[in-house]
Amino acid sequence: MKTLHLDLTHWQAHLILEALTELDAQWAYICQTSTDEDVVADYGNDLIELRTTLGEAKTKALEVFGPGVINFDRTPL
Repeated sequence: MKTLHLDLTHWQAHLILEALTELDAQWAYICQTSTDEDVVADYGNDLIELRTTLGEAKTKALEVFGPGVINFDRTPL
């Protein structure tokens, strides 16, 4: 299996993690609300892989950048 190694800045890691987190929520919603068994199966299988990827990326980003990398709050100060 081939792998891709990336060097990311704090901001790049933050953006990727936020995007994966939002995609997780979208796919989970589809799985919870769809009445099409094939759709649920397809998204469900992909959701498992997405969550594995998100978990690994989050763990590594937290080790390097600390907890601020997963702070996606956009509330004005």
